[in-house]
Amino acid sequence: MQNWHLPAESTITTVTYRNVREGDFVRDLKIPDQRHPEKAHRPDNAQPKKPDWIRVKAPTSKGYRETHRIMREHKLTTVCEEAGCPNAGECWSRGHATMMIMGEICTRGCTFCNIATGKPDALDVFEPGRVADAVQKLGLNHVVITSVDRDDIADGGAEHFAQTIRAVRHRSPGTTIEILTPDFLNCAPEALETVVAAKPDVFNHNLETVPGLYPDVRPGARYFHSLRLLQRVKEIDPAMFTKSGIMVGLGEERAQVHQVMDDMRSADIDFLTIGQYLQPTPKHHAVRRFVTPDEFAAYEKAAYGKGFLMVSATPLTRSSYHAGDDFARLREARLKKLG
Repeated sequence: MQNWHLPAESTITTVTYRNVREGDFVRDLKIPDQRHPEKAHRPDNAQPKKPDWIRVKAPTSKGYRETHRIMREHKLTTVCEEAGCPNAGECWSRGHATMMIMGEICTRGCTFCNIATGKPDALDVFEPGRVADAVQKLGLNHVVITSVDRDDIADGGAEHFAQTIRAVRHRSPGTTIEILTPDFLNCAPEALETVVAAKPDVFNHNLETVPGLYPDVRPGARYFHSLRLLQRVKEIDPAMFTKSGIMVGLGEERAQVHQVMDDMRSADIDFLTIGQYLQPTPKHHAVRRFVTPDEFAAYEKAAYGKGFLMVSATPLTRSSYHAGDDFARLREARLKKLG
């Protein structure tokens, strides 16, 4: 799963996990060892106390409750809930939610991610229509659509992404669409072409961390494949905005973060997000340190100096946090650059 929206201490998010039948065994996704069977054998990592700049308010607003109702009514999964995003209260109160398509079970087992791992169900052919209906009811000007990894499908779910984009375009032609995709690692090149041909406004795929940490943090992925994926998006459609993000606090060095920035600019990526990694359970990758707001500000300044059109670098930055406002600023930055 290409998302790292992980829980803050004071976040309260209502999540409805379901049971999953695997052969004769009924798996309860509320139980950590069953939600993450691939992590059950791992030693516990201490979860350090979060600093004041990480804490957020619990969601209580009428807008939050209405967004929750619409998600349940349309039987939709959101990464905000599945990964316990610390910004869920703020975003949902404004009617903003990141739709997670292709189910709630991922075929990967990244050590930072709280999405359930296992064998997913078959794709729901009615899901694109339900997403489009929810986008219309929420009145979204900008929507973010992400997914689990689906290594069990030949095209990695590319056609399902394309169908969802087209359904939203048909129902809400004025809504701009941002997608946060898997890496399509085991797919033919046509998979990526299928998604790009559906014309999302922003193509996002997170590199997640520095290459040296991939074997431990993101063992099922390949750093240079992900980088090349984003580069190919620009080759197929030079006008399409590209976006990527990383977490910090996993054990990376500052010089490594700057190298990732340089790699991204070599791939002509427009928008960079950097946020603090937060550990969802003791079985997940440990938080090595909490990066200070001043350090984030330094990363942002350096990234703009390297030529990114848009940068969001704060402790609570997540891939789709303030995505609509940031997209407007991204377009303005391109227009200014073009004169």
